[in-house]
Amino acid sequence: MVSQKTVIKNPTGLHLRPAGLFTKTAMQFQCKVTFRAKNTIANAKSILGVLGACIKSEDEIEIICEGVDEVEALAAMIQVIEDGLGE
Repeated sequence: MVSQKTVIKNPTGLHLRPAGLFTKTAMQFQCKVTFRAKNTIANAKSILGVLGACIKSEDEIEIICEGVDEVEALAAMIQVIEDGLGE
């Protein structure tokens, strides 16, 4: 298991379009990808889980990856967040 904390930088947080990109990135990997935000743990491969977490701009989240390609998955998830989630 690997994990890393990061801050959501895009001004609108994880609304539908960025949440879709977040989920799409997580689904590219076989490992389990979850995230922790505001005392909630959610499945990063579930659009409803991502939207339900109500992540706003400047919120800190922790990405947690567990499985065969966990290192690559964590790097990709952090990169997509740091790139602004398509915005």
